[in-house]
Amino acid sequence: MTVPKTRPALSMPKPGASGLPRPEYPRPDRDRSARWLSLNGRWDFEPEWGDATSIVVPFAWETPASGVVQSWLEHAVYTRWITIPNWDESARIFLCFGAVNYRATVYLDDALLGEHVGGYTPFEYDITGLAQPSKPARLRVEVAAPANKADIPHGKQRSIPRDDYDGVCFTPSSGIWQPVWLEARGRTYVTGLRIDGSALDRFDIIGRLGGDQPAGTRVRITSPGLEGAAVSGPDGQFRVSLPVTTPHLWTASDPYLYVLDVRTGQADDADRLGAVAGLRRVEASLGKLWLNGERLYLRGVLDQGYWPSTGLTAPSTEALRQDIELAQRFGYNLVRKHIKLEDPLWLDWADRIGMLAWCEPPGPSRYSPASRATFLAQLPDWIERDANHPSIIIWGLYNEEWGLNWDISGSPEIAAAARQAYRELAVLDRTRPIVENSGWSHVETDLVDWHHYETDPGRWASRLADLAQGTTSGFPVNLGPDFTVNKSLRADGAAPSADLPLLNSEYGGGVGSLEQAWLLRWQTQELRRHDRFAGYVYTELVDVEHEPVGLADAWRQPKDLSGLQPAAVNAATVLVVDLVPQAPGADIPVPEAPLTLAVHISHHGAKSLDGTVLNAAWTPAGATLPTSQLDGPPADDLTLCGSSAVGIVHPYKLSDPVWLTVKAPGQPARLHLWLEQAGERLAQTFIDAGPTRQPGRPAILSG
Repeated sequence: MTVPKTRPALSMPKPGASGLPRPEYPRPDRDRSARWLSLNGRWDFEPEWGDATSIVVPFAWETPASGVVQSWLEHAVYTRWITIPNWDESARIFLCFGAVNYRATVYLDDALLGEHVGGYTPFEYDITGLAQPSKPARLRVEVAAPANKADIPHGKQRSIPRDDYDGVCFTPSSGIWQPVWLEARGRTYVTGLRIDGSALDRFDIIGRLGGDQPAGTRVRITSPGLEGAAVSGPDGQFRVSLPVTTPHLWTASDPYLYVLDVRTGQADDADRLGAVAGLRRVEASLGKLWLNGERLYLRGVLDQGYWPSTGLTAPSTEALRQDIELAQRFGYNLVRKHIKLEDPLWLDWADRIGMLAWCEPPGPSRYSPASRATFLAQLPDWIERDANHPSIIIWGLYNEEWGLNWDISGSPEIAAAARQAYRELAVLDRTRPIVENSGWSHVETDLVDWHHYETDPGRWASRLADLAQGTTSGFPVNLGPDFTVNKSLRADGAAPSADLPLLNSEYGGGVGSLEQAWLLRWQTQELRRHDRFAGYVYTELVDVEHEPVGLADAWRQPKDLSGLQPAAVNAATVLVVDLVPQAPGADIPVPEAPLTLAVHISHHGAKSLDGTVLNAAWTPAGATLPTSQLDGPPADDLTLCGSSAVGIVHPYKLSDPVWLTVKAPGQPARLHLWLEQAGERLAQTFIDAGPTRQPGRPAILSG
């Protein structure tokens, strides 16, 4: 991996105007920012071994941004003085933690507030009356972060002893790794809020109250042109149906959001919460995915949410937004957040920018009754935190049987654990499809996905065709240099139901950017060849530590992909060439006679295409089109060597072949193909003609 001489700003976090790192309000989707105080910044830090020092919160103690950089530390104590501002005397004061890995015991002036277990979920304490405004109080957080993480959800953080998948794991992020803050609430306040916009013409809202009078309190919810109210029941729960007369639906191309003002009570001590929501419905049926009743094809990329100097913590809210925009520039409409509960600010940006999200929790690495319990224990808090985000369209659970001993097919007990996880999540939320074991051996799922890494284009094309046609339900998986096992789409080896969407959710490969770009181009076109598939997820967006398989490096600098534009590979309309390429830089030998090609169009727009023309032009080897993006035709001085009219192209149906014959170039060259309509370029690809080169060994990829 080549490190740029000048790294962008995200390489080390910069403090905000307040001088604090990560100074923004952490939960804009549940906004109480009118009265809040960040506790990020420098805290005293006492590790179990070594000298007492200080640490910068909210960065894990392994990271340079923390100022500590200690690995395999299992216990430490954070302390600092806090002073509650002179907010309304009637307010309740809450101490809030975004996430602490793994066990946190919290004290205020030596009074125990409580203990929280779980490294990725938020928690809070009502400290009303325990500290007085303008009077300093001592906050103490004792943290235990086990080096042996086998039985606890930890995702891709390294563990001692090593996980079975240690080769694709990274530096842990231990201790306080998400923001800490104080906020004021009303005496009776909203403590839980679920907003369901899947009816598309109303919001169905279920909430609960806490505080002085949770039962019998009036809750009023408004937004411009909308109003609803309810009185909480004996258990503090309330329900409000908020009709929307002229619905404005949320889509990726038009991410319209409603901001709901939630008020509890009417007196001066009333609670007020701003909640963000969208009207959208996701369905998995008839072998397809649907968004608001329209066909949805996922053009996704996997993202692990790691940064060079800050680990699992984003260095800034701008870094979170920039990652989404980077994925969009590469042509993706979905990000699969890989076995990590991402920062709520990332989800807020996804809601606002219009990026679809596939979200999944961290898992343990070995199966045991204890690991099964800890995995399930995090689900309610996760769904409570994230379910209101319209950008999230898929929930994932386990990944490749990690935490299930790679043995769903061989163990009824382990298969039952995967099924239980699906069913418990389904009770918590049924507004999105659920994948119980991404990639392999499904037992109960709403869509069937598979992970497959294959660097031979011929074998890749053949296996995809077999999976699409249902002639096979299995595929080989390389678990080590000399260890290959056959995995199936279903744990029992049977073919999956034709009613379930079928998609690839991990693929890629290549050593170096030349081979990586070559495989991206040809592998993705083969996925688009088959209308049976509901989408794909490429591995991956950016490099992570020793895993150099991103389209951009770890500092978010796009790689040199030898003229390939990922946005063209992942466009709504693409060209599919009937060709099995031979090697990077030499898809075909240099033709000695006119070359005839069959080209198909895969079009995923809302309407059919008509009046399009397929054009071809030779350029010198490796040259890009004069206009490299899909924003217009090539320059006028580009000499066409072939052109063919295209008939009507229907959405989500691979077109019949369009035949094109071009002259021989006489030397190594690049043949550009593009689809044009009324002067606008809709799709493009290229074919390299050159001497055969042998590709390198495939990279070890993320799982």
